[in-house]
Order: sequence, then structure tokens, then C-alpha cells
Amino acid sequence: MGLSMNRKKKINDTLKSKAKKANAKLHSSNKPKYISKAERAKLELDAGVAEAGVEAPLPDSESESEPVPAPPHLTMPSGSSGWPGQA
Repeated sequence: MGLSMNRKKKINDTLKSKAKKANAKLHSSNKPKYISKAERAKLELDAGVAEAGVEAPLPDSESESEPVPAPPHLTMPSGSSGWPGQA
């Protein structure tokens, strides 16, 4: 007793679809990689900065800036020899 035609067709269709998917993975697409609108704007901004010859200041470069004064609650009161509570 053989397989019915519908069963054969379903098995063949399944095998064909798996073969198609495996073959499709082997070929790369010619389509360019998607770049989001925000990423394009960032790249455009970077390109504009590079064209102008002006480098953006780095946030880690504190050596050129003036020292930041300590907040008032952390400074020693004037006219005292030490922190409050010390003898």
C-alpha cells in the first residue's frame, strides 16, 4: 500500500520549502544595511564637524579647564582651625 497523493505532495512541498530556505541563506542580499534616521543625523553631524575642521571638546579633558571649587557645605569655615567638633 503506497502513500496517498496528498501525503506525497505535502512531504515534497515541505522538502522543497526547506531546500529553498537553505539555498536563500547562502546568497547575500544586495540591499544596503538599514540605518535609522537618528543614526543618519548623527553621522551627518560628525561629517559636518570633520569638514569644518573643528573638533568637538571631549568631556574627559578636565586638565585644560579651571579647577572646580568645592561646594560651600564641604569647605572649612573661615577663622577656624579645623572642622567643627575637632579640638
